[in-house]
This record gives sequence, structure tokens and C-alpha cells, in this order.
Amino acid sequence: MMLKNLLKTLLICLALSSSAQEKPKQASTSDAASTKQVLRQNPYIELPLGAIKAEGWLKEMLIRQKTGATGNLDQLYPSVMGQRNGWLGGDGDQWERGPYWVDGLLPLAYILNDKELIAKTKPWVEWAIKSQQADGYFGPIKDYSPEAGLQRDNSRDWWPKMVMLKILKQYYSATNDKRIISLMTNYFKYQLKELPAKPLDHWSFWARYRAGDNLAVVYWLYNKTGDAFLLELADLIHKQTFDFTDAFISGDMLTRFGSIHAVNLAQGMKEPLVYYQQHPEQKYLDDMKKGFKDLDKYNGFANGMFGGDESLHGNNPTQGSELCTAVEMMFTLETALEITGDLDYADRLEKIAFNTLPAQASDDYLKRQYFQQANQVMISRQMHNFDVNHHGTDLCYGLLSGYPCCTSNMHQGWPKFAQNLWYSTADKGVAALVYSPSEVKLQVADGKEITFKEETNYPFQESIKFLLTTDKKTKSVNFPFHLRIPSWCNEATVKINGTIFQTSKGNQVVKISRDWKSGDVVELSLPMHISKHSWFENSVSVERGPITYALKIGEEVKPVKNTKDPIDYGDNFDEIHPTTPWNYGIFDIPANKMDEKFTVEQLGKTGNYPWNLENAPIQIKTKAKRIPSWKLYNEMAGPIPYSMTYQLETAQEVEEITLVPYGSTRLRISQFPLVR
Repeated sequence: MMLKNLLKTLLICLALSSSAQEKPKQASTSDAASTKQVLRQNPYIELPLGAIKAEGWLKEMLIRQKTGATGNLDQLYPSVMGQRNGWLGGDGDQWERGPYWVDGLLPLAYILNDKELIAKTKPWVEWAIKSQQADGYFGPIKDYSPEAGLQRDNSRDWWPKMVMLKILKQYYSATNDKRIISLMTNYFKYQLKELPAKPLDHWSFWARYRAGDNLAVVYWLYNKTGDAFLLELADLIHKQTFDFTDAFISGDMLTRFGSIHAVNLAQGMKEPLVYYQQHPEQKYLDDMKKGFKDLDKYNGFANGMFGGDESLHGNNPTQGSELCTAVEMMFTLETALEITGDLDYADRLEKIAFNTLPAQASDDYLKRQYFQQANQVMISRQMHNFDVNHHGTDLCYGLLSGYPCCTSNMHQGWPKFAQNLWYSTADKGVAALVYSPSEVKLQVADGKEITFKEETNYPFQESIKFLLTTDKKTKSVNFPFHLRIPSWCNEATVKINGTIFQTSKGNQVVKISRDWKSGDVVELSLPMHISKHSWFENSVSVERGPITYALKIGEEVKPVKNTKDPIDYGDNFDEIHPTTPWNYGIFDIPANKMDEKFTVEQLGKTGNYPWNLENAPIQIKTKAKRIPSWKLYNEMAGPIPYSMTYQLETAQEVEEITLVPYGSTRLRISQFPLVR
């Protein structure tokens, strides 16, 4: 009997070992279902990297990243991204910039299935794995003396490892390389041992604010291995992390200028929701909602971002918002949506992706702005009223203008957005929660493979079509299909094979559970109406669907050859000056009359790149008056006139102005004074 039991155990072990070597072909909800149920089951489950493919304009964005800075930063920025980088074993930059780049390059490479880009990521991944020491530490271990343009100290800081952990998690998702599990297990044992004596802020303060990224990977690994020590480590990391819960619920942090670094806020504020997976207490959900409410009220802009240049700096539309802040806030919202299923996070994610993000990088993705203004009427080398200035280069479009952290970190925005368009669901179905042209392949029900192709020109178009394909051997498969109805939509219509299935109000998920067959078509109609929102000094933004519309301003690009400080800010950058008037106020129109006074014009442009003035596929016409006293000040828009000003002087002439999607502009007014 003992021998029989021993043989049975041996056979089970061999079966498990064989299964562990197999690479999963597609996503399956069964992985989550079989996980040891200590962590809370999230309603939505991230798909393997590569399961979602971008199409249409979104694919064009990824291709422009490939041919632009993302695919070529090692050549464009060799002093940091070349072989001397500490994350390749060199004596150069030891800190965050190398991992930042690969954190966007790697998902881009696997989403595009591009062999050349994948090859560029491999040395970084391989060196990180092979750098692991006997005690579990991995990464650079030696500091070097200062050198212009490089960060050669703080090599053992906890913070850069958090970025590399994100990279390795994505790499495992794409390849199923088991060495990642071993590396993380050993490193997290090292953290558990070392953090009591060398806490998160031992080397620098950054890790204390950004540890939510560390915590998320700890939980991801726990769902793979079930190792109990990981939950002990998670509690320790949470204890050492800045207390966003208390700061949001009890404190006044978000009401005060300079109270917190904007990137730390955008990146770190997800930590309570990440921790919620282990400790599902209502206060962590309330914390995030209160935080966003105050952020909107005291610091919010019409583009979905907030004033932080670099620290928190209010809601005047000429304050700056950092590109790093935008991409980190997008990742925070993607994380929050997966964990909570709260659709407000999807609305916010689309607002940033369709407005802020495309406006802050050049069409060829070779240049970017460090700071962006919601009202931005001149871009020049000039000191502004920012919390931090980099010799006046912060608004200029360049590779290194402002500060090079954004040169390194901007690459994650679009790839991770594409990666989070679709999810597996806890009820063994599929969810489309954020919309863009794409295709997804995954497993539903009990392992049945399906493909959904999403055909749309959203966010410029109101209709989205989903075409289902199943395995040829599958006659039908029963699973739920979750569709998000955005909060701005008054009444959406869902059709299945041409027949109306349901009409729905905004801010809810429509769940379609049925027997599906290959060739089924789901059509989602999201009627877009023009609306307005009030901001700083009672200014008003004009919005339609997820897009904010901004004044179309003529542009004159002035290339600058930088001979003054090229090491710090690059040897060239672009200034952009206005060639048409910008100081307009729009009329105070009742909310129920907006569609009458603002005329939407579909321009019939069919190209795959909508994010500039030439290619914008839609525009809005309305009436306005110029405000002569509103002039340039310090080479930017002067103080915005208060919209309730008694006897505000305006021009006699009423003019027709053109508004275009915010993301298609570089110069703009997006928050208008009101005139009578």
C-alpha cells in the first residue's frame, strides 16, 4: 500500500511538472478561479500580453512609436540607453531611466509581435535575471561618481527595481518564462528580510510613494505560487508606503499647492486599491473616490489631468501637467478598473488617452513636451509660473527638453492602453470596457477559444461593431459579454445580429449572456451630445463624448538649435508660435441648447492618424467674441478673465470659431471665458 501511494504521488508530481512547462496559448478565466482564495476575486482579469492586437488609428500610434523614440531610444539617447547603462552591467546610468524605457518598449514589442523590438528587450531582461545575488537582490549594485546627464548613484534604491518588476511580470505574461517566478520569489524573500532595517525611503523618498507597483507584483506572484510569506511582505510594504488613505479621507493634501509631487500622486494613489485585494475594506474604495473628487475640484483640467509642475499646483489652465504624470495616471486607472470594476475609472482613462496623451508628443513620436497646458497659446523657451523650471525648456517639443524622465517613461502610455481594452471576467466571459479599434483572442466558458474584432473609429465615431469568430469545431458557446456604457451617454443601443437587444442609460455594464455562434455581430451605438463643464474662474470647456474640444489656432513651428546646454536639454527642440487670434470668449449657452449653438461637422477624413490639425476627422463651429484685454503674458495666455466680470469689454464683432479635438492640437484654448 505504501509503495502504491508513493507511485501515485510520483505520477501526480510528474503530471504537474509537465503541465508547468506548457506555455498557455491564450487567456483563461480558470487560472483565476483555481487560485487559492485568500485574495479577493477581481471582477476583471488582465489578459496575457499579445492577446490583444491594436487596429486602425491605435495600431498607427504603436507603429509610430516603433519608428520613433520608443523603438530607437538606444540610438537617440545612447549616453543613457546604450551599453553603459547599469541595467546592462555598465558604469553609466544606474537608476530609473533604463527600466522606464523598457517598461514601454517590451509591451509594444509583444503587442506588435515585432521580432526586432523583442530582440531589443532581451538583453535588459536577461541581465536582470542573471544579476540576482545569492541573497536574492537583483539589479545594479555599485554607485559611481557624478557625470553630466547621468544618474549614477542610488543603485540599490528600492524604486528602480519596482519598474523592472513590472517589466518582468509583462515578460512572463508574454513568454511564460519560469525563471521570472524564481527571481521574484527570491527577491521578495530578500525584501522581507531587508525592509525592516532598510525601509522603502532608506535610499530615496520615491519608493515610499510608489510602492503600489511593488505591491501589485507581490500579489501577482502570490496568485501564481500561493507562498504565504508574500502576504506578510505585502503587509510590510503597505505599512511603509505613504498613507494615501488618510491623506485623502482625513487630510487636506489635495487642496494645498506644493503638497505632493504630481507623479508620486498619480502613480502612488492606486496603492490602497491594490492592498484592497488582500484586505477588502470599504475605506480603500472610498479613499480613491474622495481623492479624485478633490483632485478635480482643486486641481482639475478639462483634458482629464491636473495641475502639477512638478508638485501639485492648482487648476489655473496655464499651470503645467507632466507627461510622466499622464502615463502613470493611465496605468493607475487601468489597475483600478481591473480591481474594482468601477466604470468611472474607464471614463477617466479615456479622457486622458484621447486628449492629453496624443497632444504631448510629436506626430513622429520623436519629440515630446515635459509640461502641457490646458490653455497653451505659445510654446517657447521661457521661464513660467511653474513649481519647477528647467531653464525655460519645459513646454518646448524636444527629446530632452524639460527633464529626461519623460523621455524615458512616455513609452508605456499607448501600449498599456491597448493591453487594457479587453478583460477576462470572473464569470468566465469577456469584457470590452475601454473602446478603440482592436482584436482580442482568449478563452471563455470551459476553455473555448474565441476572437472578437472591434471595428470602430471611436472616439470620433458613435458606433462600435464587434464581430465574433469561434473555433471551426465549435457550433456554439455560452458565455457573458460585458459592454461598458460611458457615463456621458444618455441612451445607448445594443443590437445583436441587427436586432435591438437593449437600450441603456450611461454608467453601467450591459451583460449579454447567450449561446454565441461564429459570425455573430454586436453593434453598440453611443450617441454623443455636446456638453459643457465649468472650471477655473468659471471658464467653460466644450465636450462631446470622451473628447474635449479646443480652439483651432494657426501654428508656426520654429526649430531651435540648442548650443547653450545640449547635454541637459538636447541639441534641438521646437518652439511653436500662434499665427491666428486666440483670445476668444464663447457665449453662455444653456445646457439644453448646446446642440443648437454648436455645429458638429464630420470631415470625412479616413486616414489612420487623427492627432493633428490637418487630419482631425471632426470639428465644431460656434460663435464667439474676442476679449482685447486678454493678452500674452510671459509668452503664455495671460490671466483668464473671470466669466462673471461686470462690463467685461469684448469686441463688437461676433465671429465664427472652429473647435477641434484637444488631442489634435499643440496650441489651444480648451477652457474659455464666457461672454454675454
